[in-house]
Amino acid sequence: MSEHHPGPYDDGPGSRDGDQATERHERQATGTSSARGPDGADGAGGPGGGGGASLEPAHHVLKSLLGAWALAACGPAEAEAVEEHLGACGSCADEALRLREAVGLLHRPESLDLDPGLRTRVLESCLERRPPRIPVPEWAAAYDAETARLDALLQDFGESEWHAPVRLRWYEADEASSRRTTVAGVIAHLLTVDGLVAVALGLDDPLGDATATRPTPSDRTEAYWRAAHHPPTRSVRAPWREQSHALVRTVSFTGGRTGRMTVPYGDYELPLHDAMLDRAFECWVHAEDIAEAVDYPYETPSGRHLHRMVDLAARMLPAVLEHRRLHGLASPVERRLVAAGEPGRSLRLEIEGSGGGEWLIPLDSPAAKGSAEHEVAHVALDGAEFCRLAAGHVPPREAAAGQEGDRAAINDVLFAAASMSRM
Repeated sequence: MSEHHPGPYDDGPGSRDGDQATERHERQATGTSSARGPDGADGAGGPGGGGGASLEPAHHVLKSLLGAWALAACGPAEAEAVEEHLGACGSCADEALRLREAVGLLHRPESLDLDPGLRTRVLESCLERRPPRIPVPEWAAAYDAETARLDALLQDFGESEWHAPVRLRWYEADEASSRRTTVAGVIAHLLTVDGLVAVALGLDDPLGDATATRPTPSDRTEAYWRAAHHPPTRSVRAPWREQSHALVRTVSFTGGRTGRMTVPYGDYELPLHDAMLDRAFECWVHAEDIAEAVDYPYETPSGRHLHRMVDLAARMLPAVLEHRRLHGLASPVERRLVAAGEPGRSLRLEIEGSGGGEWLIPLDSPAAKGSAEHEVAHVALDGAEFCRLAAGHVPPREAAAGQEGDRAAINDVLFAAASMSRM
C-alpha cells in the first residue's frame, strides 16, 4: 500500500482519532454531518456510497483565498468558507481587513447622482426620433428640468429629512438676511411662489382661503405658513409636484402664445417666459439649500439652462441699478443721462464655465445700449457663482473672480446682482 500524503482538505493522519470537539467543529464549519452505521463506519456520502463528508479547508488554503475574497472574486462556497474561518482566526481576520481597505483605495468613489444634463440628452434623443405632438416651449424647459431634478431628490426622503432645518438666505438693503424653516417649509415656499404663475395662467391658487398682505413672494409664503395648522410635512410634495406639472402642461398646450403675458410679483412684474426662468432658477437654488441640509451632493443645471438663467439676471441688472440709484444705494450718474437706445458707459460681465458668455451692462440708464466702446469695467465670474450671487448666497465683495476698471461701477453691479435675491 502506498504511503498516503495529506491533501489540502485533509486534517492529516489520525484526524479520526482526535478529540470529538475538533470533529464537531469541522462538521459545523462545512455545514455537513457525519452519518455512521451501527459499526461506527461512515455512511454513503457520494457515488458508490464510499465518500465521506467534506471537511473545512486547511488554514493555508483559506489564507491564500483572502486576496480573492477581498476583491469579491471568490465563488459562493469559497466565500462562505473564508468568512466562517475569519470568525475563528484573528490573524486572518486582521489580514482580511487590511486587504479590504487596500481594495477600497483602488476604486475611485463614484457619485450616485445622475448627470444633470442626462435627462435633457435622453429627451432630446427621443424627440429627434419622434417629435412630440405638444412640445414644451424652450423658455419653460429649464423649469421642467429643475422641478424634475428636485422631485427626484425628494423621492426617497424619510420623515427626518423632511423636518431637517434649512436656512433661506437673501440680501435686503445690502445686508445678509435669513429665515429658518425645514425641507418641507422650503417646498411650501416654492409651491406658493410658483402659485403666482399659476394664478396668471388661470389655475388654482395654492393659498386657497389664506390671504397675503401683499402679493409678493415673501408675503404669500408667510401667509401659507401661518394658515397651516401644523408645520409643513412631506404631504406638501404632492400639491407642489402636481402644480409644477400643471404649469408645464398649460404653457405647452397654449403653443407658447402666452409667453408675453405678464406675471405680477407685487413690487414688479415679469413676462411669463421670464417668470418661468425665474422659477427654474429659484427651484435650483432651494434644491441646493435642501441638499446641503441633508448633506447630499447636488449638481448645477445643464449649461444651456444655466446660460438662460444668467441671461435673465443680466437683462434685469440695468433696471435694478436704476432703482438702487433712485434710493441712494448706487453711485449717481456722473454725466448727462443717455438717450434711449444710445450707447453709454458699460460694464462687461464675463461668465466662465458652464452657461458662459459675455454681456455688456449699461450703467447710466436701463434704456441705454451696452457698448464695448464705452466699457469702463470688466468683471469675470463662474456661471454658478454668479447665480449664487444673484440668489444672495454669496457676499458681493467675495464674488468676483476677476475685476478690472471702475471700482465704483463694479461695486454697484455686484451689489445690484445680490439685491435681486429674495426669500
